[in-house]
Amino acid sequence: MPIGQVNFEELPCSNGVHSVGVVTLDNIASLNALTFEMLHQLKDQLDAWNRCERVACVWLEGSGGKAFCAGGDVRTMYQVMSEKAKNEVEYFCTRYFTLEYQLDYLIHTFSKPVIAWGDGIVMGGGMGLYMASSHKVVTAKSRLAMPEVSIGLYPDVGATWFLNRIDPSVGLFIGLTGAQINGCDALEVGLANHYLSSEQRITALEQLQICDWQDTEDRDLIVTELLEGLFVLNSDLKPEGSLTRYLDEIQTIFANKNLNQIITDFYALCRRESDRKEAIEPQIINEHQWLESAKRNLRDGSPITVHICFRQIKQWNTLSLAECFRLELGLSVRCATLGEFQEGVRARLVDKDGKPNWLFSSIVNVDESVIDGLFAPLWNIKQHPLARLGMDNSQTRKMTENKE
Repeated sequence: MPIGQVNFEELPCSNGVHSVGVVTLDNIASLNALTFEMLHQLKDQLDAWNRCERVACVWLEGSGGKAFCAGGDVRTMYQVMSEKAKNEVEYFCTRYFTLEYQLDYLIHTFSKPVIAWGDGIVMGGGMGLYMASSHKVVTAKSRLAMPEVSIGLYPDVGATWFLNRIDPSVGLFIGLTGAQINGCDALEVGLANHYLSSEQRITALEQLQICDWQDTEDRDLIVTELLEGLFVLNSDLKPEGSLTRYLDEIQTIFANKNLNQIITDFYALCRRESDRKEAIEPQIINEHQWLESAKRNLRDGSPITVHICFRQIKQWNTLSLAECFRLELGLSVRCATLGEFQEGVRARLVDKDGKPNWLFSSIVNVDESVIDGLFAPLWNIKQHPLARLGMDNSQTRKMTENKE
């Protein structure tokens, strides 16, 4: 049985009226991966805090010091996919992803500031929580990624929304390669908006407790100014970013409207950089290794994932946030019953042989009709499990902010 829980605490504020709600993901053995029960705990408590006048803001973090959250509970999904009949797989995955996307949407539209402490690994389902938060903090230890290409899923948890809200060419690169980026990169491309040192966590929480929370309209600004003030104290500690080094080339290559041309041009960039690998400068060597890792992820990843992600960025970039989650729910359930996701988890996380037997041998051999089928609606709009998402007029707080 999966283990893991979520711990909740309210830190009293100095005004004697308000509190800071602290959420700690506690599944250390799995780098705080989100079990179904953890998702339930999170949604129930955040629903309550969203309505509670006492709670002024929410702080979201992971336990163990290594990860904010490494993703969803894919091991349990693998067990279900490998042992259960198709209808049971569909039932389980519909329940899991519905709850996960409802939680992500709740955080996106939360009525109060949500500070995500992205210290350590922030990947997959963890990116869903992180990108939904109003204040996204990175540190020198932060490693952000959407690595689904390696396990035969696709960038979900709202990535159809947030990868299109940064430069879409960069979003496509992140989705196709599963490349890990550090805090400096995340700030540069818009996946984070605050940078602190890991040691400033306690200071930040203490300062949140002494803020004047009486004016509910200014709470986002209060948190922004607090975090920016701490950033000034530590602004010279930011590490160099590998993505930033190649940003111009990546933007040019991944803006292309032809998938095969994108891949050809990206491989050509990698070959050019390989010619520089004999350089003695450690920074050049590190950057080359990072680029080669991104190339391997794309080359060895699921060809189906590549095609899904390409369409997410190039064809489904005008959806509302709620529409993105409705699209992704159908995609996720169909991927779970297709077999590609199961095979990717087996090869990468269970047997760990690193040799997934993908349904198609290469990106160019993918049958587009298979991709069409994955994007086809699984339910009509009235029967959709997320039919009511976005229908509540109170759930509009951050929509205009996220579109900027």
